[in-house]
Amino acid sequence: MTSNLQEIINKAESTHELTKNEIVELLANDEINQVLFKTADRVREKYVGNEVHLRGLIEFSNICSKNCFYCGLRRDNKNIKRYRLEPEIIIDFATKASSYGYKTFVLQSGEGNIYKLEEMLHIISEIKKLNVAVTLSIGEKTEEEYKAYKDAGADRFLLRIETTDKELYQKLHPGMSHENRVNCLKIIKKLGYETGTGCLIGLPKQSLESLADDILFFKELGSDMIGVGPFIPNEDTPLSSETGGSFELALKVMAITRLFLPDINIPATTAMETLNPQGRLIALQSGANVVMPNVTEGEYRDLYKLYPGKICINDTPANCKSYIAQKIQSIGRTVSKEYGFRKQLR
Repeated sequence: MTSNLQEIINKAESTHELTKNEIVELLANDEINQVLFKTADRVREKYVGNEVHLRGLIEFSNICSKNCFYCGLRRDNKNIKRYRLEPEIIIDFATKASSYGYKTFVLQSGEGNIYKLEEMLHIISEIKKLNVAVTLSIGEKTEEEYKAYKDAGADRFLLRIETTDKELYQKLHPGMSHENRVNCLKIIKKLGYETGTGCLIGLPKQSLESLADDILFFKELGSDMIGVGPFIPNEDTPLSSETGGSFELALKVMAITRLFLPDINIPATTAMETLNPQGRLIALQSGANVVMPNVTEGEYRDLYKLYPGKICINDTPANCKSYIAQKIQSIGRTVSKEYGFRKQLR
């Protein structure tokens, strides 16, 4: 490894800043990968410790009004059985999972007006009675709706940008606006949510410069949580014949994000494990500090088909938590018993 690349990594570790060109240099050179991953792991330990936060994921509807080219839930996919869980079932899933020790839940669905505002407020307020933190991942809404969710008790909001490259964004998201996506994130941040976003790695025509811009955007936004995962082509989408993203490059983007935002929460995504059997453990040793086990029950685990090869679809929530807890302990880390809020540097 050249001394220049080592200097860039050292700079990132000490200052949490790099130029766009320096980020591209790191992304373009695979000889530095192991040093980069170890540095990110060291920064993770220093700033967020050795506890891993488990967030119970409830995928409560796969109905979506959007038509994103990469996503299996896209509106025009006719080869998927659609579902919409009743509010009481969602609350029941959370109640059961809280008995397994979960202190935080992620409520995720496709985008659109799948539930009335009153239904969502009921779901949020009832789950909050379990003495847990609630993250919403339900897409673009009005400022009034975001505020209503917050007032009902929602703590965090996850709205992935997927790419900050405007031209690429518009190609992959027909009928959607890059500006509106960014504006929604700014509103979420302004309202006091812990704000999450993220990107897909390996999208068609995506450049290393574009990925560098994504990382710079995360920093500029003041993100509290970032999800990074490889693009995995779905046969029921327009991008079915594309190559897809690499595990290694996704890991690099995640590691650099940790160096840029040392105190945020970064999940080891399930898509990582779809490409590599040890993907989540490797991610946890390369900067990640969160895992999101699926606590949805029954056939719905399989019906939420963002991408093929999704792991743990035949498992139960109880087994899933036990399995991942053992994995976490196997690398010398512990499962957190806290809510997992960001402890921001001052």
